[in-house]
Amino acid sequence: MIYDFHAHIYPEKIAARAVEGVGHFYQLPMAADGTAETLLRLGKPAGITNYIVHSVATGAKQVRSVNDFISEEMEKYPEELIGFGTLHPDYEDLLGELERIEQLGLRGLKLHPDSQQFFVDDKRMYPVYDYLQGRLPLLVHCGDYRFDYDHPRRVRKILDDFPRLELIAAHFGGWSVFDVAVEYLQDKNCYMDCSSSIMFIGKRRALELIRLYGSHRLVFGSDYPMWNPALELSVLEGLGLTAQELDDMLYRNAERILKK
Repeated sequence: MIYDFHAHIYPEKIAARAVEGVGHFYQLPMAADGTAETLLRLGKPAGITNYIVHSVATGAKQVRSVNDFISEEMEKYPEELIGFGTLHPDYEDLLGELERIEQLGLRGLKLHPDSQQFFVDDKRMYPVYDYLQGRLPLLVHCGDYRFDYDHPRRVRKILDDFPRLELIAAHFGGWSVFDVAVEYLQDKNCYMDCSSSIMFIGKRRALELIRLYGSHRLVFGSDYPMWNPALELSVLEGLGLTAQELDDMLYRNAERILKK
C-alpha cells in the first residue's frame, strides 16, 4: 500500500479555473488538470494505491457543495479515494456540517487558512477542533512567509489547547518557513506531510527534517495537481531513507491516522 496523503481534486467543469487560481496564488506552473481521473492515471504506474483527496471552500457558501463533491468522487472510486471534508469559519452550522461530513463517509477535515483567509487559532473554530478530538483527523496547510494565518506558532497553540486532536501539519509544518516550524513543532504531538517541500529545501535538508522529526510522524503527499504524484514519490524514494522510514511515510502512519 502507498498512500498519497495530500491531493486536491475539483469538478471537471471548474477544474481548469481552479487550477489556474492555485497556480496564480503560488506563482508556480501546475503539473495536471486537477481531476480525479488524471490523479489516478498519473499515480498508478508508480504503485500509489490510495489518495486522501480534498478541496477548499474559500467561502461559507461552498462548504456543502464541496463536501458533496468529495463524497461523490469517493463513490466513483471507492478503492482508491479517501475523502476529507472542508469547513469555513463563516459557515452558520459548523458542528452540524461536521456530523454530515461523517454521514457522507468522509474520513477527516482539511483546512487551508491562507486561501480561506482566517487565523487557524480563531476561536470560532474551537468547537470544531474539540469535536474532532478522538473522532476525525485534521489536515492543515501550514506556513507561508507572505501570511500569518497558519504560522507554526498558531498551529502550536491549537495543539496545546486540544491535546487529543490528531493533526497533520502540511509541508513539514511550515511551507516556506520550514526552519521556523522546527522551532515550534519539533516537540509537539502531531504528524506532518512532506508535500510541496523537497523541491524548495533540497534533498539533503529534507532528509535532515525527516530524521529530526522522526519518520513515525511523516506521511507522503504530492500536493496534486501542483505536482505529479509519481514524480514526487520518486523524489522521496531517492532521498536515501531506510526501508523502515519509507514504510512509515508511505503507509504505516497513514493507516494509523485513518485507523484502518
